[in-house]
Amino acid sequence: MAQLRNTVDTLHMADEVATRGYLITSSELADLMDVNASAVTSRGDNWVWRNWVVSRVRREGNQILWQLERID
Repeated sequence: MAQLRNTVDTLHMADEVATRGYLITSSELADLMDVNASAVTSRGDNWVWRNWVVSRVRREGNQILWQLERID
């Protein structure tokens, strides 16, 4: 039950990031997805994760910024 609750919390957080149009770093996205940051950056510029399209938006210094867009 606790693992499902954590998953739902993660999905709610992803939805909030998408809804508010926040840009997040590769590291933050990796934390959200519970994967290594290199797994995020190696996927390319646009890909689907669960209910969201993940798009590489821009680079700021050494940070890549990503945007989530909800798909239904």
